Amino acid sequence: MASASGRVGQPVDKPTARSWLSRISRFDPTGLNWPRAVLFLDIALVPLVVFRAIGHEQYLLSALFGLFFAWLDDPGGSLANRASHIAVFTLIGAGVTALGFGIGGYAWGWRVLAAFAITLVAGLAAAFGVRRFVNAMLLNVWFLVTLGLASSFHHHSRITSYTWAQVLAWVGGAALWLSATFTARLVRGRGDRPRPITELPGDTARKPLTRPLVMFALMRALVTAGTIALAFGLDLSHGYWMPIAVMVAMKPNLEQSTLTAAQRVVGALIGAVTAALLLLIPASEHGLRLFLVERALEVVALVLFMHGVAIRFGNYALYCAAVAAGVLILARPVVKGNDGDSIGGPLGPQQQLKAC
Repeated sequence: MASASGRVGQPVDKPTARSWLSRISRFDPTGLNWPRAVLFLDIALVPLVVFRAIGHEQYLLSALFGLFFAWLDDPGGSLANRASHIAVFTLIGAGVTALGFGIGGYAWGWRVLAAFAITLVAGLAAAFGVRRFVNAMLLNVWFLVTLGLASSFHHHSRITSYTWAQVLAWVGGAALWLSATFTARLVRGRGDRPRPITELPGDTARKPLTRPLVMFALMRALVTAGTIALAFGLDLSHGYWMPIAVMVAMKPNLEQSTLTAAQRVVGALIGAVTAALLLLIPASEHGLRLFLVERALEVVALVLFMHGVAIRFGNYALYCAAVAAGVLILARPVVKGNDGDSIGGPLGPQQQLKAC
């Protein structure tokens, strides 16, 4: 039989650095979706304006994740079917949010145990269909993010973050997507609608819990728990990115896992460099100019998220870069003014204008 190179009897060439770089940077034009990205930006501006107006930006990420993940969970079909599915997903997500922010300030051992349990359950959800496994993965990722955010807020004593408020922000974000679907129904009329994110699998056929499936779920849970222990046990800055990267990159196929991990590393590096350069802008500012620059950075973060939504299925590395840069900007540390007051980061305008 002919080999992959097209020559009979010749061994298949081993992948080179150039071929790996080509696969990492390969862009699929059919995966580009700007209308979807603009829709996300339009809706995401609502929680940004609301939390900016009330001066509680520490709850913005919970609302944005609730909005985006409810969108990803939307199964399409009738309005009643969509509402019921999103409601169940939102309630489970609310429990995950409460757990993550509730134990985020506790000893890191509790975080390790919780991460292991949730990752294991999410992995075993594959028995209920690929679609439910994807939804479980979304909640799993969000739980790891909540641990990182809660730990960050705990270390900044000037930032007060209430668990119940984070849960309300998550539910509010999901409710915002539900209100958007209801508005769209009023505009377009009755009738079933297709899934908003058609690229995600919709298979809900159940599968038996085979030994390989259980072993893979257990291995992924153990590795995630190990990276949680490293991240929080060693108190690494932004260490919660480690378990997220490991959990998402681990695939049943070794080659696919390697490619996904490489794309995440490249994307995270690009996103980190981009965020670092953008966060240098307010470093020399103070007073009112600092306040205005901070607001502009929040808008830039949403624009980065919009680009991530647009290119998610075009190139995974660029998607990771956009999301990483946006999250790092919104989760930036508090900047100290000359008088010692906190004037930057996720605090309200009253504290930020003290240096004027």
